[in-house]
Amino acid sequence: MASPPDAATTLARQDCNHGCSAECTTEGGSKGVVETFKAKDLIITPTTILKEKPDPNSLVFGTVFTNHMLTVEWSSEFGWERPHIKPFQNLSLHPGSSVLHYAVELFEGLKAFRGVDNKIRLFRPNLNMDRMYQSAVRATLPVFDKEELLECIQQLVKLDQEWVPYSTSASLYIRPTFIGTEPSLGVKKPTKALLFVILSPVGPYFSSGTFNPVSLWAHPKYVRAWKGGTGDCKMGGNYGSSLFAQCEAMDNGCQQVLWLYGENNQITEVGTMNLFLYWINEDGEEELVTPPLDGIILPGVTRQSILDLALKWTIHIPTMENGPKLASRILDKLNNIQYGREESDWTIIVS
Repeated sequence: MASPPDAATTLARQDCNHGCSAECTTEGGSKGVVETFKAKDLIITPTTILKEKPDPNSLVFGTVFTNHMLTVEWSSEFGWERPHIKPFQNLSLHPGSSVLHYAVELFEGLKAFRGVDNKIRLFRPNLNMDRMYQSAVRATLPVFDKEELLECIQQLVKLDQEWVPYSTSASLYIRPTFIGTEPSLGVKKPTKALLFVILSPVGPYFSSGTFNPVSLWAHPKYVRAWKGGTGDCKMGGNYGSSLFAQCEAMDNGCQQVLWLYGENNQITEVGTMNLFLYWINEDGEEELVTPPLDGIILPGVTRQSILDLALKWTIHIPTMENGPKLASRILDKLNNIQYGREESDWTIIVS
């Protein structure tokens, strides 16, 4: 006679079956790309009303949006609909949509740069697509073909390419977003979802500028993420819950929160960013270190790029050269790639 399942196994099965299909695994989400939308099926409806473009020297992050947006609807009954580029407009959602009540959603952030040769480039967008896919799995949202989504995004950027600033200190921010639109108050895997992408011309994220110091505030009473949570996914809930600590940081005269974790107050991230630390260790060696991807750290594209550059330059991790000089070298290298001063397979030319 087989022994009965233990309590943990029974609970796992109950959790798995709560609103999920029979294919649900303990990893969550869909098991693979069964069907997806195709870029070749893209519907494009150009706007008839063109907005005035802002001055690239006076941009405030995320406040101005381009003429068009991309939307793709999904339902468990019909699967993915055809992708549609349409005039930028408000969304219409059922008041019971799961995104509004249980934060069943995720987002991404990448940029398009206008190079010194006037070509428009995306910087390592495949890494964003990989991260978005993994976030979708964690959020029990339907998976998709990453290459098809990237092609649709390129078509959207190409249509609104005049919104990519003619500047090497500004760029076009691309915000893919994926939300559960299940019209029900039940806590379950959504049967309806909406993927959309909007564009916004931006300058530096911080008003102090790209390479000026940012003041940090740290306190162990606040935690950004924890083991077994969603700190390694780009989900809105990770950011909304950080606002209270951010406000307290500003009340204390600082610009951002330095997030701590664990009994030893381990340093994890800064605000919404990964971080690297430069110091001289006990042996007198100069080191540059960054927290490992242990489940509470977001796998940032810039973070990965810095590590890749260090390997390419045969700079050892963690022992590195002078901190400020290295930071300037990294920034210059990334800017040269992003703005087309240097050719690289890290970029995709849109137009």
